[in-house]
Amino acid sequence: MKQRVRAILITPDNTTLLMKRVRPGRTPYWVVVGGGVEETDANHEAALLREIREEIAGEAEIVRPFHQLKNPSGETEHFYLARIKTWNFADRSGPEFQRDDRGEYLLEEIPLTSEALAAVNLLPEEISVVLREVLDHGELLAPV
Repeated sequence: MKQRVRAILITPDNTTLLMKRVRPGRTPYWVVVGGGVEETDANHEAALLREIREEIAGEAEIVRPFHQLKNPSGETEHFYLARIKTWNFADRSGPEFQRDDRGEYLLEEIPLTSEALAAVNLLPEEISVVLREVLDHGELLAPV
């Protein structure tokens, strides 16, 4: 089964970067940056850094693993906490951006607060709940 990697990206302003998805016939929703692990990736972390480069032309430093879940397709999704200093959404290069049938991808900077995250439809819901709980307890950057 496919493995997926995702990054909770923390900016220098202590906000987070989320991808807003606008697809025909669906209510808009937000996801964290990431995607599938490829056979050519050395490990999950290398896959995640590749995905960040492809999706937002960004360079990030992985801080630590954050959460893991099984999605409805049975795939394991590995979420990491990462700090990002530079990104340029205009220079994204991922293959999904070349397809007309995937809807819109909009990069948004969201305050890293429980209230701000509750105001967006962040999917999967499990990561939204876990992230808001950690923020409520002030433990996002606490050592594991």
